[in-house]
Amino acid sequence: MDFYQDERLALFIDGSNLYATAKALGFDIDYKRLLGFFRKRSRLVRAMYYTALMEDAEYSPIRPLIDWLDYNGYKVVTKPAKEFTDAMGRRKIKGNMDIELAIDVMQLCENLDHIVLFSGDGDFRSLIAAVQAKGRRTSVVSTLTTRPPMVADELRRQTDQFIDLAELKEEIGRDPAEREYRQRERPVVNHQQQTPGSFEEFADI
Repeated sequence: MDFYQDERLALFIDGSNLYATAKALGFDIDYKRLLGFFRKRSRLVRAMYYTALMEDAEYSPIRPLIDWLDYNGYKVVTKPAKEFTDAMGRRKIKGNMDIELAIDVMQLCENLDHIVLFSGDGDFRSLIAAVQAKGRRTSVVSTLTTRPPMVADELRRQTDQFIDLAELKEEIGRDPAEREYRQRERPVVNHQQQTPGSFEEFADI
């Protein structure tokens, strides 16, 4: 991994994508350690976290995470998730944050040297190319170790540096014992009242 102490760096985290990647690798992200990892290696300017929220749900299990991030060094960008019924009559949740993330990257990159994107979504290939055209370095964090890989091949090829999340487990992973403690302390919720697909599993801080 190539980072420089004097470069201005920002993190752009696709929340749902990072969660899915870490889950596939069998560990939870410790967001405090994640910030510390990049602060040691660069001039960290901003850490952006993007996620959609179920606004009308009686209990939003992701809310504790959002509140913690807000108070601990992250800029959180949210929008209401939309619920719809597909052609098979199944209730689905849509909460894509790609546009919001891309706009922020392009607005902030003028004052940055290095963009770190936590996502494997191939739709971001053009964004990475646009940032490179402005003379900025780019890194993408996802994984190749799952089957199928969580990172799109075109995104991995485009970026200057690809970092496999599996290689960061020891640096930014949470102690499993801590997760067990938090789960014991979490209030009991009537899951029958929850909206299907309400991002429940995101609640781990």
